[in-house]
Amino acid sequence: MRDIAKDKQSSILKEQFIPDHVFFYIIKGEISFFDGNRRYTFKAGECGMAQRNRLAKYILSDSIEEFEPIIVCFEEAFLQQFEKKHKKLKTTTGKTNDGFVKIQTTELIHSFIHSLKPYYKDVMQLDEAFEELKSEELLLILLRDQPKLADILFDYSIPEKINLEAFMNRNFMFNVSIQRFAYMTGRSLSAFKRDFKKIYNETPNRWLIQKRLQEAYLLLDTKKRKPSDIYLELGFETLAHFSYAFKKRFGHAPSKLTESR
Repeated sequence: MRDIAKDKQSSILKEQFIPDHVFFYIIKGEISFFDGNRRYTFKAGECGMAQRNRLAKYILSDSIEEFEPIIVCFEEAFLQQFEKKHKKLKTTTGKTNDGFVKIQTTELIHSFIHSLKPYYKDVMQLDEAFEELKSEELLLILLRDQPKLADILFDYSIPEKINLEAFMNRNFMFNVSIQRFAYMTGRSLSAFKRDFKKIYNETPNRWLIQKRLQEAYLLLDTKKRKPSDIYLELGFETLAHFSYAFKKRFGHAPSKLTESR
């Protein structure tokens, strides 16, 4: 999520796997996230938490110049040290399957955000000497006002083995490695490939291309979308790669569907 501030295009996030819990506060602008299940929108003055080990894409409502977030990453080692130091008790009802959790803003959160400004050296770059201290301060504030977040933050378990077919049908548009898909479904790479072959009778890479191209055809033909608007959304890295794969699969360029309207 740190790449949001570096990306000069108001488009889809390329680094789509979130390895650590991330707190974010929107100072200016508006952003929408998609985690494969639902869309979440955060506006100026709102804040939330992105859960670790999740896939996500984002779309900025305005240009990058009109967007300013504050982002604090909670790495696992830091959380373990914090839990040991403060001996926070876990709650039993705070877990959620949502990739993003909207956090109610309070006066303490607003004051904390305001206090960060003197410690920033650059956009999204907090002075390292104060980074851990300010992260600890923020976490104390969050847990005081919303203790149920403890169930999310202090859960260090790795992904459990889940239904591979349902997961892939829901997340095929995310441009991440096969190794990442295997990890997120609770499998080794070899077990993932073996189970995938049993379900689809195809290799993961070939199936992903075909699935994305089928979805592309639908969006172009019936939803009247443009090739330049959908290739990133569907997990293709470049428009040229998308156009080449589409023509190879269907015998004509994707632009032909839009030109024939």
